[in-house]
Order: sequence, then structure tokens, then C-alpha cells
Amino acid sequence: MIRSSFNATKHQALAGALLIAACSNPTVATAATPSRTPAPVPAQTVSQSGFYCNMKAMSPAERQRHKELTDYLIRVRKQIVETPKGYEFQFSPDDVSLTKLVEWVTAEEKCCPFFNFHLDLEREGQLVCLGLGGADGIKTFIRSEFQIPKT
Repeated sequence: MIRSSFNATKHQALAGALLIAACSNPTVATAATPSRTPAPVPAQTVSQSGFYCNMKAMSPAERQRHKELTDYLIRVRKQIVETPKGYEFQFSPDDVSLTKLVEWVTAEEKCCPFFNFHLDLEREGQLVCLGLGGADGIKTFIRSEFQIPKT
């Protein structure tokens, strides 16, 4: 994977988006606020792979917005790259901004905290990538949930 250097504006935008994502996670503790552990909520969706989505982690409005965003990301992805521990979805920055991906990751992490996420801006800003990975068996779950054709 080739990584390009960010110019100052892109670096600041990414830092701001990541800060927003970190601040929106209620389990992140700061010096001003004590650590909170959310009450356990039973899982709603079970995949044959053993990974569970907690559908109650989002309000109905949040869930609807997340579904719309997921459908959009599936529709506009340019390429799917299999990685050793998951998949990377590649997008044109004309279709998907880092801010939109951070919004999606923030919501997805609420219901599916077992994912490992990574976001990359590559090829001098001409390629935006979202990586999903995790523990052994995660690829089957990702293929099912994110409509990845069998090869």
C-alpha cells in the first residue's frame, strides 16, 4: 500500500474528524469525565460465523442513517481488496469523504465493536480506503454483511 503525505489542510481535517469520532465514544475517558461502562445490551443479529451485531446500540434514527450510509458505501465502492485479516474498500474522494467514513465507523463500532478499522488517504488524496478486519473468521462475516461477491 502506497501512502502519500498529507498537506496541512487534509491533515487538520483528518485530525478533526478523528477527534470527533473519539469524543463521540461514551467509553473514552478524559481527565474531566470519569470512565463509564455502558450497560450490556443483548445482541440482535447472529451470523453463522459467531460474530454478533448489537442492533440496540443505536436508536432507530441512528440505525436508519447508518443503513443508508452503508448502502451508499456499498454502491459507490470502486474496489474490494482482500487483506490477511479482512478487507479494504476503496473509494474515490469525489464519492466518499473521510468525514463520511468517520461517521460510518463511529456508528458501526457501536453495534460491532469486534471490528478493527483503518482509514487511509492514498495516492496524493486520489484514493480513500476503509479497512475492516478482526479475529479469525471475520472475513466470512464481512463477506456476508457487506455483499462481497465470492471469488
